[in-house]
This record gives sequence, C-alpha cells and structure tokens, in this order.
Amino acid sequence: MAEKINQKQNFLKGIIKDNPVFVMLLGMCPTLGVTSSAFNGLGMGIATLFVLLMSNIVVSLIKSQIPSKVRIPAFIIIIASFVTIVEMVLEAFIPFLYEQLGIFIPLIVVNCLILGRAEAFASKNTLLSSIIDGIGMGIGFTIALTALGAVREILGNGSIFDLRFVSEDANTFILFILPPGAFIALAYLSLLFNKLTLKSN
Repeated sequence: MAEKINQKQNFLKGIIKDNPVFVMLLGMCPTLGVTSSAFNGLGMGIATLFVLLMSNIVVSLIKSQIPSKVRIPAFIIIIASFVTIVEMVLEAFIPFLYEQLGIFIPLIVVNCLILGRAEAFASKNTLLSSIIDGIGMGIGFTIALTALGAVREILGNGSIFDLRFVSEDANTFILFILPPGAFIALAYLSLLFNKLTLKSN
C-alpha cells in the first residue's frame, strides 16, 4: 500500500510539484524555441516523453552493468539512440512536424531533464519506479510545452492547433509568436502555475 502511494506521488510530482518547465525550469532550449504553436509544443513534448521513458527503462535495467567511470557517457549514448529513432520516425511519417522542430530534435540528447532523470532517478531505482517517473516527468513537460505553445498561438496568431477563431485582419499580439514572446509567456504561465499549486498544497 505504501509503495503504491509512493508511486502515485512520484507520478504526480513530475506533473505538478516538480514540473520540469514551470517549477524546475529544465529543458529551456526546446521550451522557448519550438513553442510558437500548440502543435509544435505537443509534438516536442511527446518526442521528449518517449525518449525520457525509454532511456529511464534501459538505464534502470542495465545500471548494475555500467562502470561508474563511464556512467554519464553511457547514459548519453542510450539517450542519443532513442533520439535517433524519434528523428527517423518523424522524418518518415510526420515530415511537416520534423521540419518545424528542426535542430531541436537532435538537441533532445542534451536536454538536462532526460540526463538528470537517468542519473538522479533511473540509475538508483527499480524498473517500475523509473517507468512511473519517466511518464510523470514526460507528461508534465508535454503539458507545459503545449500550454505555452497554445497561449503564444492564441495571442500571437488568433488560432489554436492551427484552427483560426479570429479573422486574418484582426489585430493580434504578434510579439507572442516571436522569440521575446516566449520569455514573456513562460514568465506569466510559471507565475500562474506556481500560485495555483501553492494554493492547492
């Protein structure tokens, strides 16, 4: 019973208490770089979730076989292998998303969220706990990127998931789909998220 409660807490921690973007401020490069639309944010979030989950699984399974001196390089090779799979799948089946995400896909390899979870959690915990941690953190990251992309797209383009709800002639805050808008939107969303989560605790 205590173990189930622990696992539930680990899962929710990645979504709320230790949200990678709004609380821990991890993975800022893709967060700020690709979230000009909700679809881009969702795509990058799902790609990162897959890499995070799979690398956590592999690291947890082979942790006892990796010498401590080459631990970090071994983790990077594992992560890079799954990033390559994601890149090839996106290029083959979702080419328009692949073009939108561009250089940020290979940069998942050096996302400190993924390497951090492999080092701090998966290498020290059981397979089941590592899977739950990977899913929780991955969902938290995906929600944050999608929310940020949605806010920027609504304010900057008057649309959501490319579905326009205002006329093309309507005035929008174009700043929000430009790079400076990413910082402004992230700051306000982080403030709102932290206020809401602090009230709920």
